[in-house]
Amino acid sequence: MKMKPAEFIALSACTMTLTALGIDIMLPAFGELREHFGLRPGSTAPAQIISFFFMGQVVQIIFGALSDRFGRLSILRVGFPLYIMGGIAAAFAPSLELMLAARFVAGMGASAVFMTTIAGVRDRFVGDQMARTMSLIFTIFLFTPILAPFLGLAILSVSSWQMVFLTPPLFAVIVFLWSLRLEESLPREQRSVLNWISISQSIRKVISNRIFLRYTGITTILFAALSSYVASSEHIIGEIYGRPELFAWIFAGIGLMMSLCALLNSRLSSRYGARRTIRWLLLIYTVVGGLLLLYAFSFGDPPDMHLFFIAVALLMAINIAVEPNSSALALEPMGNMAGMASAIYGTSFFFIGASLGSVISHLLVIGVFPLVLSFFVIGLITVLLVFSDRRPLSRPFS
Repeated sequence: MKMKPAEFIALSACTMTLTALGIDIMLPAFGELREHFGLRPGSTAPAQIISFFFMGQVVQIIFGALSDRFGRLSILRVGFPLYIMGGIAAAFAPSLELMLAARFVAGMGASAVFMTTIAGVRDRFVGDQMARTMSLIFTIFLFTPILAPFLGLAILSVSSWQMVFLTPPLFAVIVFLWSLRLEESLPREQRSVLNWISISQSIRKVISNRIFLRYTGITTILFAALSSYVASSEHIIGEIYGRPELFAWIFAGIGLMMSLCALLNSRLSSRYGARRTIRWLLLIYTVVGGLLLLYAFSFGDPPDMHLFFIAVALLMAINIAVEPNSSALALEPMGNMAGMASAIYGTSFFFIGASLGSVISHLLVIGVFPLVLSFFVIGLITVLLVFSDRRPLSRPFS
């Protein structure tokens, strides 16, 4: 029986949610994880669990090329086992080093699932219908960071941190079985030949395009700040500010702000155009980052908790709102190389951005100043990048 559009949208949302669930649900368990591995209470080592998951996305470019050659379903069905096996291995890893390796494997699986889901939507829908479908999917996807920490806390109240870690792969098993109802969306006659010479030529053309590099660079360094905050949020709230009981509420509140700003961005981009919108968003980001840095300089580190998290909520909301604009602008000049460009774009901001974020997280031991400083520096760099695009501002929808 052919899958109806409503079921396809629900399934696609669930497959994409696996990426967010594989991160956000386990943040409340970091305290027990430190105790299990004999780490000191203020250790930032658990943040690497998030970073290695993000860095597993480096294989996205390989999966992208393979899905164009062998179809979406074959790659999707490789991704699920990697995600599930990596998640189970992480839950029972005897050392933190082995856990990080397992998380990298789970990240590889998540990249295959996430990438083939988006490709499947692109195969099935076009124009406004595709935009509406992606909006529905992302609306569900964006609520995962709001609910996941509460789910993690609920599981911790009746079980151990291992059960929290096992929840994403168990959910993935259910989604995997559901996905067996999917039909292949890329007909054989439309599949590309796996020609490594043409692939390398495409890669060279993509990375030599200045517009692509400019907006991919913006997304990548913004993701460094986002991944650093997500990975360190439990440590910041529980250890630096000493309020672990507020973690789920603060994290969910910032997640809600991010969701609302993402919806607002769609209206702003429609009315003012992507480039105008991204310029204003990044200017506001830099001003907020600068004011927070000035406050930290004036009154010490860590700054007042209320002011810090209000600023972080604004910064993270702007961060998530910029990404759709920067991705659209990066891919705009790519034409028939859009598939390869998408894979390079995703690999860059996940792998390089997460690696930079991991460095920032490692510095957050007794205060938040490294993160505050990175917000402002990243804001300055992105403003310089976006205003160096001196092309005439186009009309909305052009």
